[in-house]
Amino acid sequence: MASTERSDDRPRLRRRDSLWGIGVMALLAGVVVRLVLNGTSAWLSALLGAVPAAVWIVWWVRRRRVRDARAVGAEPDDVPAMERQILKGGPAPRDPERRRAMAAFVDSRQERLRRNRWWAFPMLAVIFFGTSALWYLSGSVGAGSLMLGLGVVFLGWLAWYNLRIDRRLSRMRGRLRG
Repeated sequence: MASTERSDDRPRLRRRDSLWGIGVMALLAGVVVRLVLNGTSAWLSALLGAVPAAVWIVWWVRRRRVRDARAVGAEPDDVPAMERQILKGGPAPRDPERRRAMAAFVDSRQERLRRNRWWAFPMLAVIFFGTSALWYLSGSVGAGSLMLGLGVVFLGWLAWYNLRIDRRLSRMRGRLRG
């Protein structure tokens, strides 16, 4: 966990950002979903099935944090605080070393956000609208309409969210330069 002598410039790791917290939430979500789908009498199989998923999620989050921290020269426990500072529009760090790490973090996130945009959105559109077309061709107008609506709503939300994050990263870059 994070040390207790952090300054205001380096906020303490929140409980929900800890790997234990993420693992417990993933485990609870997996168990609840499996219980809803399979019935409450299958609680043991729901628990045993959700454990590997929760372990995988914790491993993935840890790997992502370590890679991000290594790329920008920060500690893995600082990555969630930097993400939160960017997303909430917080002020740029005062410490020059933290400013440099934050600038590198913003650049890496913005590059990652923009890197796959050119093929990911069209591929998702093909998946959603192609599935909708297949439902229509098979004669199921209800399922085709549902998939078409889902595709429009999901792709609209995804485009809005992508632009929102990109704008917030650009604003933080401006605060770091200013």
